[in-house]
Amino acid sequence: MARHAASRRPAHRTLMRAGLTLAAAGAALGAGGAATAAAQPLPAAVPAQLPVPLGDLDVLAAGQALTGSLPYTTGPLKNLQLDPLAKTGVDPLDNAVGTQVADFQPVSTAAVTDPVTDGGTLGTLPVVGTATGLLPG
Repeated sequence: MARHAASRRPAHRTLMRAGLTLAAAGAALGAGGAATAAAQPLPAAVPAQLPVPLGDLDVLAAGQALTGSLPYTTGPLKNLQLDPLAKTGVDPLDNAVGTQVADFQPVSTAAVTDPVTDGGTLGTLPVVGTATGLLPG
């Protein structure tokens, strides 16, 4: 048995070394090809800037479209549940640590972790919640 296990290890090492050597060679060839491709100059027939006609661009309508669609994009982000495993038995974030020394008030991390583990959104977080009130939606 010992002979069988001993003869198996060098073959495993040899295969691993061969695989690493091939991977390193492939990476070196790939990097060399990218460097030569990046070093090629642009052909002289291509102009430096291509003109793009904008026509009659209505800036006011573009601004109204942006402000009109903003609540539809920020609203779902503000109301998205941060922890997908919240209120389940397998939530890894559902951990609070607390301590009390003598007759002082107890100190706990529950104030920080509870808004997230209770299925909270950005608006329910202690500091960020007030800032998200500025966003429409």
